Amino acid sequence: MRRVLFDEDVPRQLRRDLPEFKIRTVQEEGWSSTKNGELLRLSSPTFDVLVTADKRLRHQQNIARYDIGVVVIATRDTRLPRIQQCVEELRAAIRDVKPGTVIIVTGEE
Repeated sequence: MRRVLFDEDVPRQLRRDLPEFKIRTVQEEGWSSTKNGELLRLSSPTFDVLVTADKRLRHQQNIARYDIGVVVIATRDTRLPRIQQCVEELRAAIRDVKPGTVIIVTGEE
């Protein structure tokens, strides 16, 4: 079972749509307001995947340095109903992302 960390900008209710993963939130881990580089460093030993809506993360951080995969939700907005429309794409990205790589989920065909 993949261990997934939801960043602060991902609606935590989304976890109900992804029951096959063990999902925790940044808030539950006590890492609220943690900067991206530090968040990647802290989460790498414990989690397999970081799910975030921060589209700049992959440009600001050298993801290849970390032993965690990153899935970026790049939909028009990050409200729950919009993200739920691409939950199958998100599920596949969480399942397939490799450590040190990024998969972008756009919700577009």
